[in-house]
Amino acid sequence: MKIKKELYFRIAKPPKSKMNLFKKSRLFVMPALLVSAMAAQAQIAAPSPYGAVPSARQLKWQETEMYCIIHFTPTTFQNKEWGYGDADPSIFNPTKFSADQIVAAAKSGGFKGIVYVAKHHDGFALWPTKTSKYNISESPWKDGKGDMVKEFQLAAKKEGMKFGIYCSPWDRSNTTYGTPEYVNVYRQQITELYSNYGDLFMSWHDGANGGDGYYGGKNEKRKVDQSSYYDWMNTWAITRKLQPNASIFSDIGLDVRWVGNEKGLAPETSWSTITIKGNEGKAPMPGYMDDYNLGSGTRGGEKWIPFEGDVALRPGWFYHPEQDNQLKTTAQLFNIYCNSVGRGGALDLGLSPTTEGILHPNDVAALAAFGKYLKEVFAVNLAKQASISVSNVRGKQQKLYGAAKLTDADRYSYWATDDKVHQATVNLDFKQAVRFSILQLRENIKLGQRIDSVEVEAFKDNAWVKLAKATSIGANRIIRLPKEETAAKIRIRIFAPVSIALSEVGLFLEPEIKTESSTTTENVYDKSSWKAINDANSITIDLGKNTSFSALSYLPEQDKSSAGAIQKYDLQISEDGVSWKSISTGEFSNIEANPILQRIAVPNSSAKFIKLISRQAVPGNGGKVQLGLSQIEIYK
Repeated sequence: MKIKKELYFRIAKPPKSKMNLFKKSRLFVMPALLVSAMAAQAQIAAPSPYGAVPSARQLKWQETEMYCIIHFTPTTFQNKEWGYGDADPSIFNPTKFSADQIVAAAKSGGFKGIVYVAKHHDGFALWPTKTSKYNISESPWKDGKGDMVKEFQLAAKKEGMKFGIYCSPWDRSNTTYGTPEYVNVYRQQITELYSNYGDLFMSWHDGANGGDGYYGGKNEKRKVDQSSYYDWMNTWAITRKLQPNASIFSDIGLDVRWVGNEKGLAPETSWSTITIKGNEGKAPMPGYMDDYNLGSGTRGGEKWIPFEGDVALRPGWFYHPEQDNQLKTTAQLFNIYCNSVGRGGALDLGLSPTTEGILHPNDVAALAAFGKYLKEVFAVNLAKQASISVSNVRGKQQKLYGAAKLTDADRYSYWATDDKVHQATVNLDFKQAVRFSILQLRENIKLGQRIDSVEVEAFKDNAWVKLAKATSIGANRIIRLPKEETAAKIRIRIFAPVSIALSEVGLFLEPEIKTESSTTTENVYDKSSWKAINDANSITIDLGKNTSFSALSYLPEQDKSSAGAIQKYDLQISEDGVSWKSISTGEFSNIEANPILQRIAVPNSSAKFIKLISRQAVPGNGGKVQLGLSQIEIYK
């Protein structure tokens, strides 16, 4: 009625003799005008989706952004990274276990979910499974009546956190591993887990499959064709049936892919779409596909499979007491956050409970400090203080697609351009100059990843100065400037092959972080007088005199490739350099993906000569082992 009234008074009043005719006719004219206006409005449709788009479950995963994965098995009590499958269940008895403490600490860090490792490669099931005797019911914890998966599920529910599960397909304890029988066992295990622990947000897997193991006492190496052995598409069909809302993660899972390293860092350009080459017709697994683009993705790729950046809070995934003072600092964690969540993916941070079954106080403090800093960084969006103008608005429909959508904190409302407008600008004008160091952008990914690149400029000395540029915006893009900037006018230039659908613009000032130290100086020997001899597979160190020592550490080369790093070692000592005695043999687990400092504890040892031998190395590097004195430390 309001609209009709307005239209009525804009029309010239007819002569009195024709008033009755006008009154009758206007009843038909006014609705016709309304229909015409509505038709014009309806013609301004939303942009058509561009390329691959996320599913509903992937959208929920993208919104989660940060979660933690928790490694706590008998391996913790062995002070190892990977268990061999031979640990006696009696060693698993965490006397102060508290899932509530662990999950609450994760929440304090700003994380929104946890993934619990229900079974790692050692094969020990942390729930009372019917599929294997090697499970938590054989441990003394809670007199064999405990269920650690349930404890974490309930703790997550209590804190309002999402819950996910990882059940390793590799099982170093199972006698049937490598046979078709084991695949049925594994499927029964995930059926139990996906049926009895509530709604899951993630079904998590990794690429470690096959190798040395205990295998019920066989102590042998078993290889499997990991591209076909698990029949992943049919195995994952169980997930889809029992947990339809769970995103499946693996090296290239159905929903989420691995970033390609265990540092949590994505490359500068990292598309959420990807085209997978190799292993056609089978589930893509490492070694059976071209994995060169795991980190970068593929512009205009066939599938929407965004990445997860996984990294441990400590150097290793499991708890090691010698790493109590080697946690990542707030500055390091924020850098990882900006290069994972801030590049369109998610951050999965590894937490490592102690043998008591709780997080070490240092870990709790590190999480709380990081969570506090995140809140401080994003507390004030300076863009909300600006007058924002854009160079084009789709159909001139300000309410639907105008600049106001850029600061409403809604991922799926958006500023959009006309179909023919593929380059546009967003201008932020402030009443007075503001200080800033971070620009955050989001696309409405329901319409695909549309933007190719952006350039950020500031108006200084009567000219526009380029501050930064970026590609692959997607669900979230954080652009950290090299230094803090001050400006009253900022311009964002956007380039795309189709119309633009930008959801959010954020401008923030990164607070200063107090100086932190991630490591402490350990009691190591001065090696300036040592002599070292290298051969193809070993390094022999002449200490000059008989020396007592408690440990030796080895740091793989920290280049882009871990090829040539030692996987299996033999540590020997000698008094004369002729007769040798082996004092420790073992493996540096997971060193290919996570080439961190490796420590061999050998208390009460003494020698003049020490030899570290590589019995097996990471493939590549022409078969050469990378060994040098700079990689070795000897501890008093």
